[in-house]
Amino acid sequence: MSLTVDVFVILEDGRREVLDVPQDASDLAGHERTRTVVWGSPVVRSLGARFLPSLADSDLWLEPDLLDDFAAECAMLLGHLPAIAAETGWRDDYIRHRLGNMTDAVARARSVDGGIVIW
Repeated sequence: MSLTVDVFVILEDGRREVLDVPQDASDLAGHERTRTVVWGSPVVRSLGARFLPSLADSDLWLEPDLLDDFAAECAMLLGHLPAIAAETGWRDDYIRHRLGNMTDAVARARSVDGGIVIW
């Protein structure tokens, strides 16, 4: 299985509706194993990440008001990519691409006043 990152909007009745991924975008957020081996790894936690480590235990739903903080976390992790790759054993280009997909999803979510889910 794979983790995906999708955009959702909140409907008038409070339900969340997950939107289709545009053809020019990718929803890949990692292999299922990356929940613990990368996103929930000790190195990612030690850097102060608070959102992505939660994937080790559950899916991650981020409401619109948390998108700025999540984008900042992704940017911070990109700044420590060599250390994350070295500690987790996953290639830095693989991690960079998945963080890029997450950042792209944040931009799409902002454009529709929505949030993101990584599941």
